[in-house]
Amino acid sequence: MADEMEQWLASLLRLNDEEEKMTDKQIKIIQAAVEMFAEKGYAATSTSEIAQKAGVAEGTIFRHYKTKKELLISIVTPIMSKLVAPFVLRDFHKVLDSEYEHFEDFLRAVMRNRLEFALKNAPIIKIMLHEIPFHPELQTQFKEQLFPQVADRVKRIVTHFQSRGELVDMPPFTLIRMAASVIVGYILTRSLILPDNNWNDAEEIERAVQFIMHGIMP
Repeated sequence: MADEMEQWLASLLRLNDEEEKMTDKQIKIIQAAVEMFAEKGYAATSTSEIAQKAGVAEGTIFRHYKTKKELLISIVTPIMSKLVAPFVLRDFHKVLDSEYEHFEDFLRAVMRNRLEFALKNAPIIKIMLHEIPFHPELQTQFKEQLFPQVADRVKRIVTHFQSRGELVDMPPFTLIRMAASVIVGYILTRSLILPDNNWNDAEEIERAVQFIMHGIMP
């Protein structure tokens, strides 16, 4: 987890530096806030705790950020606009744009790809899951910058395999939602909820694919 956090912080600090050169104190504040938000959540973290962890006076935070909410947005906004959408899609493009003989081949590729991403970037996923439901501006960024780029392409894949008779005649987004619930459920359990379990990813991915394709009938 420490290595994952360090990689993410490095990416975040590079993004912030592109817009304005950050002072050493700002960097310490951002680092402390990211670690505290990931560990405790935004609501349970106080600015005094962030200041203590950063080794700065609490007033220093408010010289750079008017409120704790502004500090959160300063962290999440560049991630959403510059890191999450391009980063999530960078390795995902090849999965979405590849040709597959069968729909289940596509499912396996998606699960392997997204599981690898989640294991490498658990801190960013944790903060997003904590905060997006409670901050409308973050929901808007997610809907506008990430969801359309993925949903439209997956819809085309689903309708293609429906036309070949591999999938039931059901609204494509209904199928996507049902399949996504199985895929996301495993990935979140594997990467965030029970990461230390003795997982066999290959077996679990195959079980998930077969469940999506055939349900629970024997």
